[in-house]
Amino acid sequence: MEQVIDYIKKYNMIKPGEVIGVACSGGRDSIALLHYLNSIKNELDCEIVAVTVDHGIRANSALDVDFVMQFCKENKIRAYKFKGEALKVAKEEKLTLEQAARKVRYGVFETLIKKGLADKIALAHHMYDQAETVLLNILRGSGLNGARGMEPIRDGIYIRPLLNTPRENIMAYLDENSLEYVEDETNSDNTYARNYIRNVVMPTLRKQFKSADRNIVKFASLCAKDDDYINKQLNLGTIIETKDMVKLPLTYFYQDEVIINRILMKVFKKFVSQDIESKHINMVREFALEAQNGNVISLPFKIKVCKEYDYITIGTIKKHEISSDYPFRSGKTKIAEYGTIRATQSKIRTEQKPHQHIIDAEKLPANAIWRFRQEGDIFSPLGLNGSKKLKDYFIDKKVPLRMRDNIPVLAVDNKILLVADIEIADELKVTDQTTQFYKITYEKDII
Repeated sequence: MEQVIDYIKKYNMIKPGEVIGVACSGGRDSIALLHYLNSIKNELDCEIVAVTVDHGIRANSALDVDFVMQFCKENKIRAYKFKGEALKVAKEEKLTLEQAARKVRYGVFETLIKKGLADKIALAHHMYDQAETVLLNILRGSGLNGARGMEPIRDGIYIRPLLNTPRENIMAYLDENSLEYVEDETNSDNTYARNYIRNVVMPTLRKQFKSADRNIVKFASLCAKDDDYINKQLNLGTIIETKDMVKLPLTYFYQDEVIINRILMKVFKKFVSQDIESKHINMVREFALEAQNGNVISLPFKIKVCKEYDYITIGTIKKHEISSDYPFRSGKTKIAEYGTIRATQSKIRTEQKPHQHIIDAEKLPANAIWRFRQEGDIFSPLGLNGSKKLKDYFIDKKVPLRMRDNIPVLAVDNKILLVADIEIADELKVTDQTTQFYKITYEKDII
């Protein structure tokens, strides 16, 4: 295990003063990692804590957690234990048990980081795990991104100190230090894809190719270098990103497939923790080039893709079912699923700024209300002699279809006086004779 500390230093995985949470299931790999890091903590000038999660999937899972806690007690290692509900998560979110357990586990890790109880999380993946991951990704149809396998450091938080260490070294370390560990009985269940690779495919390959694992890992390293180079060629400067969605200019989709596919993969990582399938990437690319404006397709993980004039919008997009009305008044009006509209009355005309309207207060009907669009709405925008359907106005202004139901309008019956943060009706315009003004400001929660 001597090479592990060199690997840690090579990638600058652990900095002085950091608290490293070691994910420990009680299995041989995580016990070896926890024990080894604890033995070199003074040299690294860091603190080691254990993190163990009972997913509640197996009958013995609680006993495994108890084993980890006892191990930490004997070795004077601070430990955090958590109870997860992988079965419930799998059912509610339609995930496999493996996916649900991973989500629960990483949720725990993120909580520890956010609460400042750990600076990084150390994971016990080793060289053989890396070889299995690469082979599994290839068999699932992955490109270079999957063929590169796991990273030594991910997101600046998750570190894998054993990633270049063969399993034999780990077993030797356990023997040398007389370390006990627990066996997960599901590891022998070859109905799991990874277990089939681990228990059937890799042993067969090793009989014929003695350096199978090391050579697969070497291949992954070469793929990572190629992948990094190609990623440096991506131009992401004109992407528009918000909390719930990403907007890609349609021109991106006329680039080479290699480039746009990678851009899409980066976009999807904003919404899902695992890679989206290549068939979905192809579907989005074809949709962008062939679909009509306003069309929408649905992808896994509740992701929707919309074609909106010169953009493709990707995200967790939903239509809000809102029926509330809000009487116009001075001060703040909080509108559900939109944000805050602030109306300030004044006798002095001020310069209009972005996300703001200035209207003639005396021309505003007393019964005006804020609401959302309805069938039959008409609008006479500023400077227009006459009126048009609000629907046609939105089309002329190229307002995306998904947004039209979520934009407040100021109205009297079916007459629209103002479209929030877009335009006022001609009848509310300020003139030289205006003596009372309303400054209306918009602070949106969504875009």
